Amino acid sequence: MSELNYHHLHLFRTVARAGSLARAAADLRLTEPTISTQVKALERHFGQPLFERVGRRMQLTAAGQTALRYADDIFGLGDELQQAMHGAEPKGPRRFVVGIADVVPKLIAYRLLEPALSIDEPVHLVCTDDTPERLLAGLSVHALDLVLTDAPLTHAANVRAHNHLLGECGTTVFGSADLALRYRRGFPGSLDGAPFWLPTVNSLLRRELDAWFVQQDLRPLVKGEFADSALLKVFGQQGLALFCAPTVLEREVQRIYQVKVVGRIPEVVERFYAIAAERTVPHPAVTAIARAARTRLFG
Repeated sequence: MSELNYHHLHLFRTVARAGSLARAAADLRLTEPTISTQVKALERHFGQPLFERVGRRMQLTAAGQTALRYADDIFGLGDELQQAMHGAEPKGPRRFVVGIADVVPKLIAYRLLEPALSIDEPVHLVCTDDTPERLLAGLSVHALDLVLTDAPLTHAANVRAHNHLLGECGTTVFGSADLALRYRRGFPGSLDGAPFWLPTVNSLLRRELDAWFVQQDLRPLVKGEFADSALLKVFGQQGLALFCAPTVLEREVQRIYQVKVVGRIPEVVERFYAIAAERTVPHPAVTAIARAARTRLFG
């Protein structure tokens, strides 16, 4: 794979922010054809279009939106590098860019990241969610400071980073009031044939649940699968099927989604990791997150 041309990336970012070639040309004091040619070269490098024309405006494609997020992170980190090399204190809040794996419940993500907003040094939090594989790729090029996920980094990933086990807890089965009343009695045997919304088969939680169902000789009726845990809970709120969430979130899940506890599965353990980029000086927010998770959330 050929190396990324950061000059082209800078021009792309300027056009994306300006919304048109004319405005970008005025800002950069370059001609429109010059900018257009170099942005097209970047598109060829990526193998897909980054813009589409809507009237006179240059509108980002889905690939363009992804590229812009990475470009912002890359050039923001570059600004911090220059300040650090000149011994200057960063101006304004320090950027803290976090990737949240799509398998991590959003309520867990919030509870884990909340301490980062209370440290002495002001923090500008930037969050993105994606698959663990893509997030680790971003971490490897320092586009991210931290990745929250449900599995530790392995040597096979070939990423220079540190694993921090933030905590672990069992799994709770939830359902609407009617479903909870129906399936709570005789739990867990009552789950045989029970309707379930479950995580997708590629998730660690789904594999753990499937193994537990087999051990208990249970055959749930899988009505649907979700990669996004928040969407799964919204469906669970409607009362058509049961769903699972970390036991540590029982109060929040019951309050927010107006559901009841059906039963608890302590054998199905969910673990949450913070994978931090390997740096000489760790980001202070990472230290705050790890400490608070172990003493407050999972303590």
